[in-house]
Amino acid sequence: MSQDDPFRHHPRLRAMITPRDQSMFKDFRVEMARARMAEKGLPDAWVQSEDAREACRAQALAGRMDRDLWVFGYGSLMWDPGIHFTEVRRAFVPGVARRFILVDANGGRGTQDAPGAMAALDRGEGCHGLVFRIPAEVLEAETYSLWSRERIGGAYSPAFVMAETAHGAVEALAFLADHSADQIDPDLSHEDQVRLIATGAGILGTSLTYLENLAAHFDAMGIDAPEVARLLADVRAYRGT
Repeated sequence: MSQDDPFRHHPRLRAMITPRDQSMFKDFRVEMARARMAEKGLPDAWVQSEDAREACRAQALAGRMDRDLWVFGYGSLMWDPGIHFTEVRRAFVPGVARRFILVDANGGRGTQDAPGAMAALDRGEGCHGLVFRIPAEVLEAETYSLWSRERIGGAYSPAFVMAETAHGAVEALAFLADHSADQIDPDLSHEDQVRLIATGAGILGTSLTYLENLAAHFDAMGIDAPEVARLLADVRAYRGT
């Protein structure tokens, strides 16, 4: 297999990862989300300004724009990265964990009347996922899109983590849960996670569909995520399905 093939380490992932030109995120802009929220009568005060988002990006990537960048995906970024990448590897990041502590009451997969819950990357015992390598020559455009997606609000903070792969460790950009953000509830109990996921719904669909999608993709990709399987089973039991 060619050394230029992004999937040279994991050929089976090719069929499981949405090509950039087919991704819903490839041209995502915050203004598009604002327009849809206005159309549905949803509040957008939680959306970060362009200036704040760009200042965050500049600070996080200072001194790094002249080289390739690895990005760690632990959720939908794994199967729909929406970015141009030249290499993908399976990865494990110690010290963090996938936790369902993002409370969505802004209209995405939950509302003020029926909040939902989604995954965030928080402190923990380690997390399996994928790392994607973005080449330096497209870093400006691709990280702009990435920040538009991950920093539409203030729930996540960019940080660099060490990702272990079968081909050596790499330093990768990750977006970690910001405990000071209104959307993040680090003390959300398992019981409350179950309840919110079982009942939350918004313009993007239900929190349950989101969780089912995660579980299905993790199973197909061979991603070790027992906490997701357990949570899904408990949500279905709560709903009696």
